[in-house]
Amino acid sequence: MAAFLSRLGRLAFRRRWYVALLWVAVLGCVGLGAAKAPGTDDGGFSMPGIEAQKAYDLIQERFPGAAADGATARVVFVAPHGEKVSAGANKKAVERAVTDLGEGSQVAVVADPFKAKAVSADGTTAYATVTYKVKSTDLTDASRTDLEHATGQARAAGLTVETGGSALDSGGGPGGAAEIIGISMAAVVLLITMASLAAAGLPLLTAILGVGVSMASILTLAKPFGLSTTTGTLAMMLGLAVGIDYALFVVSRYREERAKGHAPQDAAGLAAGTAGSAVVFAGLTVVIALAGLSVVGIPMLTKMGLAAAGAVVVAVLVALTAVPALLGFWPNAVLPRAARKSGRLETKAQGLGTRWAGFVLRRPVPVLLLGVIGLGALAVPVTGLQLGMPGDEAKPTSTTERRAYDALADGFGPGFNGPLTVVVDAKGADDAKSAVSTISGKIAGTQGIVSVSPARFDQAGDTAVFTATPSTSPTDERTKTLVKDIRGERPALSGTTGATFEVTGSTAMNIDIAGKVQGALIPYLVTVVGLAVVLLLVVFRSLLVPLKAALGFLLSVLAALGTVVLVFQEGHGAELLGVQQTGPIMSLMPIFLVGIVFGLAMDYEVFLVSRMREAYVHGERPAQAVVSGFRHSARVVVAAALIMIAVFAGFIGENDSMIKMIGFGLASAVLFDAFVVRMALVPAVLALLGDRAWWLPGWLDRVLPRVDVEGEALSRDRAEESPTEAPEQRADARV
Repeated sequence: MAAFLSRLGRLAFRRRWYVALLWVAVLGCVGLGAAKAPGTDDGGFSMPGIEAQKAYDLIQERFPGAAADGATARVVFVAPHGEKVSAGANKKAVERAVTDLGEGSQVAVVADPFKAKAVSADGTTAYATVTYKVKSTDLTDASRTDLEHATGQARAAGLTVETGGSALDSGGGPGGAAEIIGISMAAVVLLITMASLAAAGLPLLTAILGVGVSMASILTLAKPFGLSTTTGTLAMMLGLAVGIDYALFVVSRYREERAKGHAPQDAAGLAAGTAGSAVVFAGLTVVIALAGLSVVGIPMLTKMGLAAAGAVVVAVLVALTAVPALLGFWPNAVLPRAARKSGRLETKAQGLGTRWAGFVLRRPVPVLLLGVIGLGALAVPVTGLQLGMPGDEAKPTSTTERRAYDALADGFGPGFNGPLTVVVDAKGADDAKSAVSTISGKIAGTQGIVSVSPARFDQAGDTAVFTATPSTSPTDERTKTLVKDIRGERPALSGTTGATFEVTGSTAMNIDIAGKVQGALIPYLVTVVGLAVVLLLVVFRSLLVPLKAALGFLLSVLAALGTVVLVFQEGHGAELLGVQQTGPIMSLMPIFLVGIVFGLAMDYEVFLVSRMREAYVHGERPAQAVVSGFRHSARVVVAAALIMIAVFAGFIGENDSMIKMIGFGLASAVLFDAFVVRMALVPAVLALLGDRAWWLPGWLDRVLPRVDVEGEALSRDRAEESPTEAPEQRADARV
């Protein structure tokens, strides 16, 4: 592995113009494909294997067109204090707004609140539902302007008017501020760490190149594969973070080899063979973790994982080829000014890394106990984790969607924003109408249901649909219990009526998703951790190091999930992050955190411990090997972690609650894993284990393939080639 990557790095350095032109051509081709590709089509949300999805599919089958995916807007009218919305002037304003709303060319129908009985019991609130002929992503600016104009007219008449619904979702991803913030902070960290503009700029340039290729590819494939805007956001987030980190490790190793007196081309080859090997295996662990998301069985999650894994693969390829090529253009510019004069790269930061390693080696037990207890305390809130899918209630109160949600909850009750849809299949019943009436009456009498709508039958008359409105909000735990109780009545009702029913709707869908995610979490953990442990066995040729890495990851990910619960569910410090409404944690968050953080955690494990393994293989004692690993890698690992934290933290400023939560969770996880687990717990455990840390049973040593991450083959090759090294190469080695 090391020898092959070294040859690849030397080739890229020597043929730098060809490599650079090749990457520019790739970027141009995928960019052209993205420019000509049709608009993003999310393809609808599908969740195979859960009752809510089965019921939704049954409605589509028995009621053709009833589950159309056209955009909708719910316009809420609230009368001034002490007045009713049905009073003279207020009613005229609502009726005029309804007329104006129906005049748009893309509008299919507008439900008049006074005819549709969409007025609250106290008469203060009413709502009109606007159904469009097209999806929200296909709505024109004119249609949205018409919607704003109609609501503005009613607002001018004295009514409070707010709007919710999918029509307000333009389908856009992040506005770019997150990326700008992340890149800016990463640039500052790189400049401080590398002490060179060129060395700081090169990882940024190559990371942007990789992200550009990845995002253009995703946009090109979005339509045929149904990739959502969130898919692109996750790929950009990870591609940018790992792209900078991987390039940073290669550049840092190149500078180190130059300081030893190697010629530029040789240094590029050695960097690609050693740091490049670590990049390959670190990237492979991330890919395994992301591709493993397909185990969960959620199509959207599978697409997001595979797209992000593709972005990581591109980042690895860029680090192995584009980085050495660019080093060929500026072989000396990436070195700090002091190094150009002295040829040394020993800095205060490296000295601090050595002193820290010495401190941990002298006090391994206190460091280990303090780290484990601290992370364990942060993980305690996970015991109260509640899963759900945040909706309009999680948006800031500055948005009209959130105000519309609150107005409907005040006027019609908390459960109005999340009604349950019940589909009754009465094909096996003797009297379909009687069976539906019995089931509807039983559900209406269930404690926690405030109202049930009249049933609507299909053309065959053997299937009916009606809605049941809970008394509690969609994210309330009592609503979850209510859905379970209603479904629990099914066996008895099916036996007496000959008909069966299923419960769906957004609330039931979210409850089922949470249950499926919880059920898939353990199999996913076993699959991903198992594959990664095998991979680390090959890399480190040790039985205990991979197990230690996996246990450390579990500590950091649980602590990160605990901080997410503290902020987003319990509200501690929520206002500092712009979280105005706390509630259940997004159902997919644990899976996201486990998958992504596991891959990133293994990054630091590979980069840091591989240098320790390299020193140990080359004859150093275990304790000295730990110090050597820190001396060479601590500064760069810290910089890489700070860069990742900066990139992820930049997404906390997004309005999308899911992206905000993911950004915060990932930033927290990297903080805990890099600075507590890898920089403190890892050296403490290795200090306590000594030589046993690198023990491997003989039979397993014979079975496992050898990949030479430590670069032993490169050391032998250099020893053989040094007597015949060309004079011009020795001259080039001088800075």
